[in-house]
Amino acid sequence: MKSGIAELEAKGKAAKAASRRLAYLPTEVKNKALNSISKELVAKKGGILKANEIDYKAGEAAGMSQAMLDRLMLNSDRIEAIAQDVLTVADLPDPVGEVFELRTLPNGLQIGKKRVPLGVIGAIYESRPNVTVDISALCLKSGNAVILRGGEEAVNSNTVLAKIVREAAEAAGVPRGAVQSIDSIDRTLVQHMLKMRDVIDLLIPRGGAGLIRLVKENASMAVVTGGIGVCHTYVDKSADVAMAVAIAFNAKVQRPTVCNALDTLLVHADIAQQYLPLIAEEWAKAGVEMHCDEASRAILKSVSGLKLVAATDEDWGKEYLSLKAAIKVVRSLDEALEHIERYGSGHSEAIVAGDKAAAARFLNEVDAACVYANASTRFTDGAQFGLGAEVGISTQKMHARGPMALRELTSYKWIIQGSGQVRP
Repeated sequence: MKSGIAELEAKGKAAKAASRRLAYLPTEVKNKALNSISKELVAKKGGILKANEIDYKAGEAAGMSQAMLDRLMLNSDRIEAIAQDVLTVADLPDPVGEVFELRTLPNGLQIGKKRVPLGVIGAIYESRPNVTVDISALCLKSGNAVILRGGEEAVNSNTVLAKIVREAAEAAGVPRGAVQSIDSIDRTLVQHMLKMRDVIDLLIPRGGAGLIRLVKENASMAVVTGGIGVCHTYVDKSADVAMAVAIAFNAKVQRPTVCNALDTLLVHADIAQQYLPLIAEEWAKAGVEMHCDEASRAILKSVSGLKLVAATDEDWGKEYLSLKAAIKVVRSLDEALEHIERYGSGHSEAIVAGDKAAAARFLNEVDAACVYANASTRFTDGAQFGLGAEVGISTQKMHARGPMALRELTSYKWIIQGSGQVRP
């Protein structure tokens, strides 16, 4: 145990030392490192897949849920996509060093803000091995060192990926120690990591509610939390029915195991009779189990081939992460807004409406990190937003909200230039 803590402390000190040099590392060096990482991921795809296969089989043997297995699984296409996301980060403007809000005061002082890295980012996450690369790439480009602690279920995948990232980055000129990974599965190291406020400037947990609660309640440094997504799509009475079917199908089925997938479908009573059988038939083809309130069940019970379950109070506000969805018929936009306010998690919410006033009101009044009109919530993603990747989806309101990418991993300092001014 002592050796594990000693190793963690040593890696923390190395990351802190590297962060000081990273803060002013030229953009060209950072981009060279990212391009090298992308190439190495593709070149070493075979080794990554072998390590991931070990993790996946162990997960199956342990009875891991399909949602978790899907998050854990890597294949050739996913590795190619991860590598491409790294290149996208390389192509993005470097936020570090940007001077903004520059102005001259009446006394002649020139004052402005200069964007700077946060320092050392700690990341504690579960299941998804792609997070190892996404967070590393964003931290490197934004001038931050990073300490990675992935979950036991992906230890082999994460170890291989972190090694590839670290070696490629250092070969390109990134300071040694900038990318650190905690490969031990000893859970007590997480508790120790939560107290390393002298080293870690910001901690980001990615995983289930239990992990996020643990970090939020025990961390001694700043924490950005999110990732729990109870996402609603509201179909207004003015909606284009075909559009509403396509959007709800995509939001639920395209990848049901992720935090921006649809959990609850709210449908205005005036369009429910026409709309619900159409979306239900499409969902049924994909194997979606529908947890229906009394009104929606009355409409759908005569449609054959559906998986219908009577909704209970537990279905509202539930993140399914599977091919299940709750359905509720509402009598007005007001009722939809009230339902979302009560049961939403502040992640991603959507309205499908032809009525511009209804859409505008929804966008204005719904309190969530990402609010959509006539589009699928599945777009809540750093890459989809043109940010390259993200270290997480923040549902908080302080510091960062929504996909956390380059700018969200920086702060600023005030820059003041004078010509001999003294305070009277």
